[in-house]
Amino acid sequence: MFEAFIFFCLCLWSLTGVFGDDALTPVSVIEGDSVTLNTDSTDIQINDVIEWRFGPEGILIAKTSKQNNMNMFHNNNTDGRFRGRLKLDQTGSLIITKSRITDTGLYKVASNSTETPLNTFNLTVYAHLPIPVITIYCPQNSSSSVSKCVLFCFVFNVSHVTLSWYKGNSLLSSISESDLSNSVALPLEVEYQDINSYSCVLHSLTSNQTTHLDITQRFHTRTDCIHCCGSTEAVIRLALSALVGVATVALLVYEFRSSLQQKRKQQTLLSNSDKSDTQEGGLIEQL
Repeated sequence: MFEAFIFFCLCLWSLTGVFGDDALTPVSVIEGDSVTLNTDSTDIQINDVIEWRFGPEGILIAKTSKQNNMNMFHNNNTDGRFRGRLKLDQTGSLIITKSRITDTGLYKVASNSTETPLNTFNLTVYAHLPIPVITIYCPQNSSSSVSKCVLFCFVFNVSHVTLSWYKGNSLLSSISESDLSNSVALPLEVEYQDINSYSCVLHSLTSNQTTHLDITQRFHTRTDCIHCCGSTEAVIRLALSALVGVATVALLVYEFRSSLQQKRKQQTLLSNSDKSDTQEGGLIEQL
């Protein structure tokens, strides 16, 4: 029983070391905004020197001495990525202005009077979310009538986001993307005579972007619906037309070259045949 108690105390002690003073504090911000990383310590003395380090290597980026009221920034230690964008307030907290994607990483603050870091941050800087693009495709069946349309919502070069279709305030469908620099498309089939308003919403941990669509304002006749290609679809059709045109030209050039080569071969054969006949005639005359 005593051994079990000792084991339990050791486990508590190890957990305190993992999740205590050296625990990570997650912080997120949108690219371009400022972010403040606080020391969150009341044990800082007037003669303490506070250091801020970046990355798993612990590269020194800033230092402040409360006694001398002096701040120092080591811009060259990180290839100049923080140049002119770091500040230190009176408490020693670090302020990063005009944040960039490359600022993402670990930040550790320590004092010369303590053995353990005062705080450790895991900062994530997210890029601005793009605005979702909606294109509409209304296929025409054999009877030349359209009963349904398909709405496509696109976003490009995103990561860790969720794309969703809403009808009013009701969620209809959604898709998530966690890989970096991927494009996401979410289709939605609707009735042509649907009078509801739809929204495509791009969600992230920090912000949202929404594109609204009112079908009743976009389509007034079936003809409008049939020819309602969006900008993305128009680009795709234009690209396909260009590819077809290039392929056609290439085929014509190939056929022309093949025909020309065939004619040259025939002319060569005829020329060789004439030469052979001439040589035979000369031999006969000599005989």
